[in-house]
Amino acid sequence: MGKWLVGVDLGGTSTKLAFINTSGEIIYKWQVVTDISENGVHIIPNIVKEIDAKLAELKKKRSELLGIGMGAPGPVRSESGSVYEAINLGWRNYPLKDVLEKKTLLPVVIDNDANMAALGEMWKGAGQGAKDLVCITLGTGVGGGVIANGQVVHGASGAAGEVGHITVVTDENGAPCNCGHTGCLETVASATGIVRLAKEALTKKKISLLQEKVNEGNLLSAKLVFECAAEGDKLSLEIIEQTSHYLGMALAHIGNLLNPEKIVIGGGVSKAGDLLINSVRTVFQKHAFKRVSKSTEILQATLGNNAGVIGAAWLIKNQLDK
Repeated sequence: MGKWLVGVDLGGTSTKLAFINTSGEIIYKWQVVTDISENGVHIIPNIVKEIDAKLAELKKKRSELLGIGMGAPGPVRSESGSVYEAINLGWRNYPLKDVLEKKTLLPVVIDNDANMAALGEMWKGAGQGAKDLVCITLGTGVGGGVIANGQVVHGASGAAGEVGHITVVTDENGAPCNCGHTGCLETVASATGIVRLAKEALTKKKISLLQEKVNEGNLLSAKLVFECAAEGDKLSLEIIEQTSHYLGMALAHIGNLLNPEKIVIGGGVSKAGDLLINSVRTVFQKHAFKRVSKSTEILQATLGNNAGVIGAAWLIKNQLDK
């Protein structure tokens, strides 16, 4: 069967791990809770234990692994594999690559988790076949990964692709963002941003299917907004139109700057499908430079939660191939 790659998608709440073959097929995938106690000192030892335990369960040896690719939250120094800062994990200037290599004696490559998702979609997902693409992840926040000529764009300090912090609301109505600024794309296009828009809309309009659902005890969520919109609820459709406007405008700016072959939209919010994607396409085509609007496809991601581990496996494979 050949040796396996290890893909790790490290998150503040949970960590996804997978054994993946060199063709990009997941052999085995599992998930564990991320132990962030004591400033994250237990995270890497726990990951190593998990890998060894799963190898033993599958009657495999560590020598049958080629290497480990890991996506980590926050900006990463791609050359050294250290994490500048991961607030949720308690890490600052953490030498992640060195620590993991010493504990496993395997080659390791580290990059930002959004970049890994972009690489995954490029290798095996909606971006397959494209060497120039942008991947936007709409979840609790808004992340982004930029790939140019098949290579991740990191920028001067590992912060390239911070799409969620493009300012899209420039007046006094811009909501505060976790980054310290106001009016960021994250405040209007993330799951939490959509909920915030919905709360504001519900205070202005009392009659709607969305209000009925909330009154019945349903949790106000982005998913609920999309479900009500699918049933024709005018208020929910207005919320989606608002989100689509800001997201489409931001993507038009990105398109004009990079002219990617594909822009792939993933994350939990993307599960709204055509209801969101078609609206975003309309705004994008209206505002992007004509040649860009004709040459750039906007697509829904296809790998879901597997994008990060598959991208991490691709990165370590690509490094070993060199």
